[in-house]
Amino acid sequence: MATYLLIVSVVIIMCVFFNRITSKLGIPMLLAFILLGMIFGSDGLLKIHFDNYSFAEQVCSTALIFIMFYGGFGTKWSEVKPVLVKSVLLSSVGVVLTAAITALFCHFVLKIEMLESFLIGSIISSTDAASVFSILRSKQLNLKYNTASLLEVESGSNDPCAYMLTAVVLSMMGGGSNLNKIFYLIFSQITFGALLGFIIASSSLWILRRFKFSSSGFKAIFVLAIAILSYAVPEMLGGNGYLSTYIVGVTIGNCEIRNKKALVNFFDGITVLMQMLIFFLLGLLSFPSQLPDVALPALLIALFLTFVARPISVFAILSPFKSNLNQKLLVSWSGLRGAASIVFAVMATTSDAYTKNDIFHIVFFIVIFSILLQGSLLPLISKKLDMIDENADVMKTFTDYSDEVPIQFIEFTIPLKHFWIGKKISEISLPPDTILVLLQRGDKTIVPHGRTIILAGDTFILSAKSLGKIEGVSLYEKHISKGDPWENRSISKVVKNPNMLIIMIKRKRRIIIPKGSTVLRENDVLVINHIS
Repeated sequence: MATYLLIVSVVIIMCVFFNRITSKLGIPMLLAFILLGMIFGSDGLLKIHFDNYSFAEQVCSTALIFIMFYGGFGTKWSEVKPVLVKSVLLSSVGVVLTAAITALFCHFVLKIEMLESFLIGSIISSTDAASVFSILRSKQLNLKYNTASLLEVESGSNDPCAYMLTAVVLSMMGGGSNLNKIFYLIFSQITFGALLGFIIASSSLWILRRFKFSSSGFKAIFVLAIAILSYAVPEMLGGNGYLSTYIVGVTIGNCEIRNKKALVNFFDGITVLMQMLIFFLLGLLSFPSQLPDVALPALLIALFLTFVARPISVFAILSPFKSNLNQKLLVSWSGLRGAASIVFAVMATTSDAYTKNDIFHIVFFIVIFSILLQGSLLPLISKKLDMIDENADVMKTFTDYSDEVPIQFIEFTIPLKHFWIGKKISEISLPPDTILVLLQRGDKTIVPHGRTIILAGDTFILSAKSLGKIEGVSLYEKHISKGDPWENRSISKVVKNPNMLIIMIKRKRRIIIPKGSTVLRENDVLVINHIS
């Protein structure tokens, strides 16, 4: 077991390391995870033989649950409303059009059998939320005309439609071509998936708002279980589990619940880990030696999908809305294929449906092509099409963005003989960008005004802007024990490093803001900022 754990830890560390390299090169990080899997795989350097498609499908389908959930959870509904209709049409009608047009190309040009052509079209018909979210965030693509929100909702919500199309085609290829069965499959996928999604989301919100969790960790685990439940229940009843998962994610992510920021951070980490798992495992599952055999048809499909099928679908849907030409071109280019497509390809490989072509490696090739070409060039294409909005902020389109300026409070007590004593508040100068919100005098709490006279012992409560992470601030604690060289000496005599500052002293139950003349005592705990 220790050997497996060692391999897992090394792979994760290498994925993180590769991510740094690909970010500097401007290549999407998901490509690094695939390449790392290929290096470890049967045709790679480490020669780990792995061809268990059934196991890979189970693992990747489970990982896709969290990617789908976070795709909804991270999308800010208020930013989506202006483009909601266009996004929904792209994620439904757009997926069907893309699948159909690609299928016709595969059948009439590449001479692939009709149902197998529709299977390929269905598998690669959806765009990848993980890739789109990653590029928008990491490259800070602030796009015009709410295009970022449009792409987020489309990529986050179109996998259920592609999954349904794939399931329908596989059913037809497996002999289930009865129209009643097909219509029922479509009906149950949409109806049960959507209905159960709303029921689970409503029930979960009721619990989250009324149940007090003992810690934020338990709340995160509860929501994790809800994400799994939102997939499992519809799947057991014949519904679309991914549709349900996305609906639950959108609903919970856009409602006010306590400590939601912690949930965002938790699921952000889980999603990145799932992306690593999916793409590494799929890279491990691939045989690069087999890619040359499918390179020509896969390349032709990828080119047709990128430059013909996707643009036709986008223009057909967005033109009636009189969308800007450059926006339509950018949305066309942003149709990245990714995790869902390869997972659906694995699903097709493990099904009973007979296929003449190596579906998995064809789709694998198309995904690598898409991530490498479209993903790498997306920031450049955005600039060339003049779609960058300098006044926008793409981070506002995610639920972990805060519109409010955070506030912190500062407390200090007026010492004896201070020159403010006896003066009116209107006569003193407070620090810039602060306001006196409260004055405590003994047991009395006073709402201050300009005529209030300041007395010795008064405690001022000031409000000021609260900053997030500040570069250069590195805090640590130092405990003064008996015999410490700093004991019974003033701060000015012990701190000689200009890059070190004692910002606070904890002495028993007191908090002391230090001065140069402050003498340090045994059992003092110093909070120090040190710039290395």
